[in-house]
Amino acid sequence: MQPLLDFAGDYWWLIFPIMGMAGGAAKAWERSAKRRHERRIETLRMKAQLKTAQIEARALSQKPRGQRTTVVDTTASPVPNDLLARLLAEHDEITARWLDYELDVAKLIAFPAMSDGRQPLTAAFLRAKRTADALRPASAEAKVTEQQVSEYLDAVGAYAVAFEIAEKDARRLRDSTFTDAERKRLDRAQQLLKVAVDESATQAERNVAYKRVREELDGLILLSDDAVQVLEKQVAREIAAPAAAASAPSAESSPETASTPEPERMPLRRTDEQS
Repeated sequence: MQPLLDFAGDYWWLIFPIMGMAGGAAKAWERSAKRRHERRIETLRMKAQLKTAQIEARALSQKPRGQRTTVVDTTASPVPNDLLARLLAEHDEITARWLDYELDVAKLIAFPAMSDGRQPLTAAFLRAKRTADALRPASAEAKVTEQQVSEYLDAVGAYAVAFEIAEKDARRLRDSTFTDAERKRLDRAQQLLKVAVDESATQAERNVAYKRVREELDGLILLSDDAVQVLEKQVAREIAAPAAAASAPSAESSPETASTPEPERMPLRRTDEQS
């Protein structure tokens, strides 16, 4: 111990170059992280352009040969409904894929980054969604200009690519952004969720499991109101379905005997704001 102290006393001045080296390493790491983020954004932009071209090419390929054209008219002339209908269908398909995560609590637990607006790629997807929703025409028969369709085409392409990138990143991350203790809570919530929707469990067991799922997720994953409603319907429906298949209750049966208890509701506790 004494030799170490003697060395520190003789070479105390080394702390300054060491601190300088540490600061340089930190700045280099920050620059590297910034470059990685810029590359992701550039990849997102390029893929959006490619997706836009693919959507437009599919629409043009379905037109009769005599109606195909490579000239883009940005005046206020009406736009053929086939392209607009295809864009609306593409928009709806992406939204349905996103809602498959947003409303399925099991998927939210497995891939929490898909509902976390603090994740850069998820935030980029949510921004692309807002842009596409804002530019969406009311229907395929709506009177829109070719300029409006062109902007909507770009927005849908960016929306599709942003979702694919965010989904891949969420599946890569899974629960790696949580601590060991938080991951254990997520595992318990996933197991309890199976009990909450298990048709072989009693309603009381389901209610308890449902309540504990909410407690385990509190502060970790924010469930939307819609996701909670879907889960509560699942908890009630799983036990109600076999009862409906059985014979109808007789006239002597009391309302209390014929009815199925609903799952216990819990107040929503928001611990973070969704982007």
